[in-house]
Amino acid sequence: MTIAITGITGNMGQAVLEHISSLAAIDKIKLLAHNVKRMKKLLKKYKDISTKIEVVPGGMNDRAAIKNLIADCDIVINMAAVIPPHSDQNPRAAVECNEVGTKIITEEIENIGDKQPAFIHVSTVALYGNRSGGHPFARVGDPLLVSPLDVYSATKLRGEFRVLESSINKWAILRQSAMLHPNMFADNTHDGLMYHTVFDSPLEWTTAHDSGLLIHNILEKFITNTLPDNFWRRCFNIAGGKANRQYGIQTFDDGFGYIGGSTKDFFMPWYSATRNFHGVWYLDGDELNDMFSFQTQTAVAYWQRFFADHAILKAGRIVPKRLIRTFVFKRLLRNENSPSYWAKHNDDARIIAHFGSRENYDKLKKTKWSDVALPDKYNIKNLDDNETPVYYGFDFHKPDAQITQADLENVAAAHGGKFLGTFSGDMYEKLEWQTQDGETFTARPYTVLRAGHWYNPIYDGFVWDFDRLSKLDKIYASIWYDTHANDEDIVYSLDNNFKAHARKFNV
Repeated sequence: MTIAITGITGNMGQAVLEHISSLAAIDKIKLLAHNVKRMKKLLKKYKDISTKIEVVPGGMNDRAAIKNLIADCDIVINMAAVIPPHSDQNPRAAVECNEVGTKIITEEIENIGDKQPAFIHVSTVALYGNRSGGHPFARVGDPLLVSPLDVYSATKLRGEFRVLESSINKWAILRQSAMLHPNMFADNTHDGLMYHTVFDSPLEWTTAHDSGLLIHNILEKFITNTLPDNFWRRCFNIAGGKANRQYGIQTFDDGFGYIGGSTKDFFMPWYSATRNFHGVWYLDGDELNDMFSFQTQTAVAYWQRFFADHAILKAGRIVPKRLIRTFVFKRLLRNENSPSYWAKHNDDARIIAHFGSRENYDKLKKTKWSDVALPDKYNIKNLDDNETPVYYGFDFHKPDAQITQADLENVAAAHGGKFLGTFSGDMYEKLEWQTQDGETFTARPYTVLRAGHWYNPIYDGFVWDFDRLSKLDKIYASIWYDTHANDEDIVYSLDNNFKAHARKFNV
């Protein structure tokens, strides 16, 4: 058995390698290495399986390297991604890895023909966009309203769409949730990214350990030919389970609690965005766990283990809180990825995207904690669904065998468009659709009805047009207006230099 893996140096990738090193049935593990020096350093602790490992030098945008990587493999696992804050700092790298790289690896698997390896593509919760507000629960099939000006989610959206519409025989897409990992503290104290987190954003955490265990268990069943029949050609959410559901502020409080403080001790209300983040609680999170039984760690246990391994951080309990605020958190307000930096440098596009308007941000700067309505973390255990269902345009719960031509027509009409094909009952037949703007595109019924994709300008360029689209799109509107006003009329975009813009449109 030969497997190929991308993204092994990432937090999930390292956990995967640690778990699968025990699988004796794997004869060869081929690893793509953008940085060979870093890869060799990582592999020093895997001397027991060094004879199994083949390092393939090259990046995701290197077609020759990808071709070499997947040659003679039984299964390919694509975990490579340029994620925030790196995708904010180097958006071109995000395009090359998340979008171009996924396109290349998909094409090269297609080109193999009858002897194609199976393909597992790791996508992201970021596709669902901001779900603070009225619809904190999501499932695969919900509309994909990626957060404006977020290069990461846009490139991952386009990469996932390419996999869904590919001619690969066996593929599965795993949308990774928010992930707790060993480098959590270091990764979040050198950049303004933490201030993108909305205090009432729903987050359902997984850990790197459990994500690695998931891939191990999938491979174990793949090797023994015991994978469930309904695994291939589907999207799944990698969820942490009900015990791992939190609000954004609760996650801050859990971490800060170990250094003797809370969010209110170290932040002011205006440090963090009030919308435009990404996170959900899952309505279908049990499905993947029922198949592969990987949910073993809670967020609480993660923090306990984290601070046991980083005992020096507990020294923060004897340091005055004002000093921690000044030298750890307040300094990050000057970082170019911080909302405070955007405001100071008149980056109005990002301020509008994350706060609704400059006026909202300025008002928030005058707000005290006592005036802020925070979510009740103790009420989470009583929540199990949205108060108002997401609108899908058809009966989402009917089985695929009962989907009809009328269902496809109704979904297209709910989006403000039209279904132009004739449905034969095959959910994977490529068919023609028309958007509300009169543009035609090809997509499988599964892609639209079950995976939540619907063509719009973000699929071709960095243009987030959801204010306009939602005025005619009932499916988008059912989510978008949770955190956007009906009279908002902004088109967000990034130019060729990735400078952010926000302009009004004319309906």
